[in-house]
Amino acid sequence: MPEICRFFGIVITMYYNDHVPPHFHAEGRLSPRALGLVIEWASAHKSDLMTDWALARSHSPLKTIDPLR
Repeated sequence: MPEICRFFGIVITMYYNDHVPPHFHAEGRLSPRALGLVIEWASAHKSDLMTDWALARSHSPLKTIDPLR
């Protein structure tokens, strides 16, 4: 489970050979505030996430994505 980002104690991962539609995983139980931060981060990095999804599907190394600032 490659880690692609970590911010405010939230770990974002993306699995190789994961099912469609394209998605990522946020590790652990998320409070409503933490979930909001993950959604904000994902919205700001949609293109980067799609690039990593394509890399994961082809079993290539994933790129790290900048954390939420």
